[in-house]
Amino acid sequence: MRTPVIAGNWKMYKTGGESAAFVKEFLPMVAGVKGVEIVLAPPFPWLGLVASLTAGKKIGVASQNVHFAPEGAYTGEVSPAMVKDVGARYAIIGHSERRQYFAETDDSVNRKVKAVLAAGLVPILCLGETLAEREAGKTFEVAGRQLRAGLEGIAAPDGTKVVVAYEPVWAIGTGKTATPGQAQEVHAFLRKTLAELWGSGAADAVRILYGGSVKPENIAALMANADIDGALVGGASLKPATFAAIVKFK
Repeated sequence: MRTPVIAGNWKMYKTGGESAAFVKEFLPMVAGVKGVEIVLAPPFPWLGLVASLTAGKKIGVASQNVHFAPEGAYTGEVSPAMVKDVGARYAIIGHSERRQYFAETDDSVNRKVKAVLAAGLVPILCLGETLAEREAGKTFEVAGRQLRAGLEGIAAPDGTKVVVAYEPVWAIGTGKTATPGQAQEVHAFLRKTLAELWGSGAADAVRILYGGSVKPENIAALMANADIDGALVGGASLKPATFAAIVKFK
């Protein structure tokens, strides 16, 4: 049985004070939640703060990015070991905004996934098609390519530690959401692709999240599908009550 993951990606929002206030308000709201992994991904400066405030509360902290090198002359970058040192347990890799605005490629994403695994962190590997690609009938082609490339050279024992996040680019921050049927169709395809890589046993162990305008009103319908194992939530994760409602989808 795959344990669902509900992760909140705060992107470039919240000061330290706002982050602390969120956690203080959020914790009581989810205190009784069981059977769900809750993850918060604050901006880099607040990783340690959020990790300390959630310590012992069964809430994981994720970095929104990492560099693929363990250390080096990479001004402005942060290594997997550094985010682990301040309390992160997960790292979001290959988000469409990183690919769009910061020239991330399938190759750099693959190097980051390997680096995150080597550091003992859980990578959340993001992939998804643009609106133009969907309208051109290339959804499976793009999703399959990004998945295979992101996992290139990774064997099943490590691969089952990876969390995959399908985020159709056309649904991120737009208010548009893939229908539960559309999302399930791609998730099933991704699991089939994982089975081709590692076998059905390993594929069945991988959690595949949906991301793209997830909100309290649609989370239950999404989660009702066999291959949807959680959500990577953007804007709706910025308000404690809204994110708590998503976490408590059951």
